[in-house]
Amino acid sequence: MTVILIGYMGSGKTSIGKKLAKVLDYEFMDLDNYIVSKEDQSISELFSSKGEIYFRKKESQYLRALIDDSKKKRVLALGGGTPCYANNMGFINDSEHVKSVFLKTSIPELVKRLEPETAQRPLIAHLESKDALTEFIGKHIFERNPYYEQSDVTVTTDNKTVDEIVESIILTLY
Repeated sequence: MTVILIGYMGSGKTSIGKKLAKVLDYEFMDLDNYIVSKEDQSISELFSSKGEIYFRKKESQYLRALIDDSKKKRVLALGGGTPCYANNMGFINDSEHVKSVFLKTSIPELVKRLEPETAQRPLIAHLESKDALTEFIGKHIFERNPYYEQSDVTVTTDNKTVDEIVESIILTLY
């Protein structure tokens, strides 16, 4: 089975994914890191040198290849935008042996988590105030939630530890 973690940046896909994989004795993969290793460029370099359309095509291609390799027991963390392009959510939902989990996090919680990290995150590095960050996240969440909400399961992450979230996910798998 492949467990796919979906959610906005800062929702905890990587930290929760690593812990979940360890508990389940599954392999953990981050789709963005996989793309970086295959393309030998960072995500921001890919966007600037080859453009977003190229990146989204590759992202979808690699996602499909990883899902098609369904013999693996894997936890796969997607980029925040991955579900929103190239009918990726449709492909995920139509795939056997795949369980998608939306890590739902409130806008105030995302702002709290992301504000200290703005410089390390190219998508929000240009935002100069907490209000600008809040507005940016709110707009993105509004656009992306219809895709995220197509997930098999929704787990709210606000005010929960990684262990509590992992436990909630495991209860939905069996």
